[in-house]
Amino acid sequence: RDLSALFEQAAERLPALLPAASKEQLLYLYARYKQVKFGTCNTPKPSFFDFEGKQKWEAWKALGDTSPHQAMQEYVATVKKLDPSWNPQTTEKRGKEGKTAFGGPVVSSLYQEETIREEDKNIFDYCRENNIDYVTKAIRSKKVDVNVTDEE
Repeated sequence: RDLSALFEQAAERLPALLPAASKEQLLYLYARYKQVKFGTCNTPKPSFFDFEGKQKWEAWKALGDTSPHQAMQEYVATVKKLDPSWNPQTTEKRGKEGKTAFGGPVVSSLYQEETIREEDKNIFDYCRENNIDYVTKAIRSKKVDVNVTDEE
């Protein structure tokens, strides 16, 4: 198969593999993708506070004068490593029987604690909120037993 076509197929396959890939693997793939599409890194280094941008830039810059051909080979090999069942000879638009364990939508969000109504809060809730004023007032009032345990 033509390496360029194989590379494009691997790039199309990658989004479904994101949950299985480590941060290092993603940086590795990013750098090779940029090397293939844009050549040697010639952009200015991102600012100190752009941590993700800096990591990406450093990964790409580290490739130096690596040839696009070699970068494509390494990219395809890594995608195959992430999904050994991936067969670039078959098309990705298959029915249910062709789905891999990595398929399906992926949704990610930051952890969010449930909100508790003010009247339902106890001293532990105020501690979690770091509400020092309320905790201090509650302890001084002697109306709250600070030695009682909650479900956690």
